[in-house]
Amino acid sequence: MTVRPAHFADSPDGFLPSPYAASRWGEGMLNGPAVVGLAAHCLERDYGSAEFQPTRLTVDLFKAARNVATTVRTRLVRDGHRIRNAECDIVQGEVVVAQAGLVFYRRSAPPPGEQWQPDTEFAFPENLAPGDDHALPHTGSDGTGWTQRIGDHQNASRTRFVDKSIDVVQGQRNSPFVRAAVVAEATSLVTHLGTHGIGYINGDLTVGLTRLPVDEWIGVRAESHWAADGVSVGTSTLFDKMGPIGSGMVTALANPAAALDFSAAAQPNPPV
Repeated sequence: MTVRPAHFADSPDGFLPSPYAASRWGEGMLNGPAVVGLAAHCLERDYGSAEFQPTRLTVDLFKAARNVATTVRTRLVRDGHRIRNAECDIVQGEVVVAQAGLVFYRRSAPPPGEQWQPDTEFAFPENLAPGDDHALPHTGSDGTGWTQRIGDHQNASRTRFVDKSIDVVQGQRNSPFVRAAVVAEATSLVTHLGTHGIGYINGDLTVGLTRLPVDEWIGVRAESHWAADGVSVGTSTLFDKMGPIGSGMVTALANPAAALDFSAAAQPNPPV
């Protein structure tokens, strides 16, 4: 029986990181998708329901998470008729390394009328792996097209990313919400990748979803990147095969001493 890859194994001592959770930013650090995914998994597990749409997840990554046993403390902040709010702490030892808040909205019918919409075109790569097959993500940029190496896209054009994400917790399939949250962390990649690689490290992620993705593969397209004095803000649009499903936003700090240069790397797209 094939064991599906996952970021963490659930154990009596907490969530134990696997090699898939390792970050390229530093030895023994965990990558952003793993931490974001763990927060999304636990908040939805404890407070999700069929009537409520998980709409806005914000994860503050204020301390480097390490390759050690990790626990998650969740709490319900408010449970109203139309809005539900929950929070969690990601804890290693006695130290809180990240915090997250999730807002749920009760689903209902839309109001009448029409509103402005931006460009909704997003062309996925051809021949994406179907079903449960584990597959490497794809990165794309204007003029280069889609490849499975980030180093092919160290340029100054708009960047795109497509992934189906591995499971967050071993033996537990990602829900559509968790899958969207994990892939949305690539907002940092698509907005910060440039001619010298990635020189900004994001300190948070906010992902807003109008609906849940209908399939495994999710696309992330850079929409804006503004930077001054070593501080950056990047936004993205998230897509499934039916069209846009929401937006991502990250704020980031310049980190030139440990910038990630993928130009000479032989490896395929890694988590960061």
